[in-house]
Amino acid sequence: MGEKRLKVILLRHTPQPEETISLAAKLCYSPIDIEVLRERIEEKDQSQFVEKLMKMGHHSPIEHAVFTFGIEGISRACSHQLVRHRIASYSQQSQRYVSERVEGDTFDYIVPPSIAEDEEARKAFDNLMIEAQKTYNFIVGRLNERGLKGEAANQDARFVLPNACETKIVVSMNARELLHFFRQRCCNRAQWEIRQMADEMLRLVKEVAPTVFRNAGPPCLKHPCPEGQYSCGKIEEVRKRYGL
Repeated sequence: MGEKRLKVILLRHTPQPEETISLAAKLCYSPIDIEVLRERIEEKDQSQFVEKLMKMGHHSPIEHAVFTFGIEGISRACSHQLVRHRIASYSQQSQRYVSERVEGDTFDYIVPPSIAEDEEARKAFDNLMIEAQKTYNFIVGRLNERGLKGEAANQDARFVLPNACETKIVVSMNARELLHFFRQRCCNRAQWEIRQMADEMLRLVKEVAPTVFRNAGPPCLKHPCPEGQYSCGKIEEVRKRYGL
C-alpha cells in the first residue's frame, strides 16, 4: 500500500455507438419503420453523417451513446470535483463499509507532483499519512473495545482521513455530457489530477467513437480561449499536447 497511480478502464459502452447515434438522429426525419432504418444504417459507414451532426451542433442524438469507466488511483479531492458533473451516474468505494485500517503500512494515497519533487515537502507529506493511519487505527481500536464494530467504527474513524486518501469509482456518462466534461476538465486551468483522468478517458472513448470525440478537449483547440484574463496563456502548448 502507499502511493497509488491513476488507472482508467473503459468497462462498457453502447455497442456501435456511432450507429446508435445515427439511428436516433435519422429517425427524427424518416417515415420508415425502425427495423428497416436500422438495417440501412448497418449497411453503410455512418462516420460522415455523425461528423455532419457534430458540425451542426445537433447533439441531442449523441446522448444515446453511454460510456462506463472504472477509475482507481485518484484522491478523494479529485472525486469531489468529479461528482460535481451531475448528468452522470457514480458508484464510489465507501469509507464506511471498506475499512482503511492497515497495520505496519499506510492506506493508499495520492501524492501531488509538486510535493513529490520536493524532498522536504514529500517527507512531511508522507509523515502526515503515517500519523493519519496511526490515528485512524487507534480510533477504530478504541471504538471496537466499546462494542462499535465494522461500519459503525469506520464511519467515525474516517473523519481523520485526508483528501489524499485513494478512492475507486465507477462512472457512467453519455457522449454529450462527456463532451462537456472534456471541455471543462481537459483545460490547462483544471486541477492537474482530474485533467490527467479526463485526458485518459478521452483517449479511451476516441478508440470506440472517433468521429464524436474527434474535436473533444479544451475549447482552445479550435477556438479562442474563453477564460479571458484567466487564460493559462499556453494555448500552443495545449494544442501540441493534443497533437495539433
